Amino acid sequence: MTARTPLTRAELDRQYAPSHLVPSLPHYLDEYAALSAEARRAPGVRTGLRYGSGAAEKLDFWPAQRGPAPVQIFVHGGNWQELTERSSAFAALPFRRAGAAFAAVGYGLAPATPLDEIVASVRRCVRWIHEQADGLGIDPRRMHLSGTSAGAHLAAMALVPAGPRDTGAAGLLAGAALLSGIYDLAPVSRSYVNEALRLDADGVRRNSPPGLLPAVLPPVVLARGGIETEEYVRQHALMGDALRRRGALAADVVEPDRNHFDLPYDLADPSTPLGRAVLAQMRLLDDERDDRTAEVTA
Repeated sequence: MTARTPLTRAELDRQYAPSHLVPSLPHYLDEYAALSAEARRAPGVRTGLRYGSGAAEKLDFWPAQRGPAPVQIFVHGGNWQELTERSSAFAALPFRRAGAAFAAVGYGLAPATPLDEIVASVRRCVRWIHEQADGLGIDPRRMHLSGTSAGAHLAAMALVPAGPRDTGAAGLLAGAALLSGIYDLAPVSRSYVNEALRLDADGVRRNSPPGLLPAVLPPVVLARGGIETEEYVRQHALMGDALRRRGALAADVVEPDRNHFDLPYDLADPSTPLGRAVLAQMRLLDDERDDRTAEVTA
């Protein structure tokens, strides 16, 4: 096998800036905010629930129409340094219509918050939701975690035990969905993104989940758009290999016409490959309730 030539700093900067593949990043950011604001006007929404002591450790929660119900816990992206739970609820109403509860997770952002602390926040959030299941009207046996871009990395890290006496969130979750994620942080540490993350070699090792995942995992839906940079395609394949080795890859979804920023719109849309895989994983589709690994290309 021919060795892969390391990318230059300029090449890495471009590879980890997926916005150059879309006409307008502000268009998507404005749409996230508008759809999230609409979702917060729905009846019964509980905003600003604190799951930890940090100022940003809070979530917005949409209860299901009837409980105890499954819940989808969503972790936003933004290169670990942008966006909040307030602009990350665009999937809340579709999940609610499907019969699920939904939580949009907030966390401290880099550079003010180190990556290790951001990872710890997401783990803490999953545990808090599990502990509060009765009060939230959710079934603690049907908790699902998803994330996009940097949020997919954080969701993957939540599956990794924090130490030898910790089981991580893997044992609390019925499933996970990782969208357009970054999982190998070594090249990220050589790009502009590291100006905020400030990762050294140990930080890269501690926070690159493919080699850290436990042997036993919940089923994972792995997804990306067809309009992604080569590095995001490589990252997707790397995580896919790690999940396959552990028998945890429930679906490998590639949607050719979706990009890094619009793929999350499909999370609860049963007319899309991603939505069908996620809703089937949550047992919200009557005709897709088996555990067979699916290779899906739209």
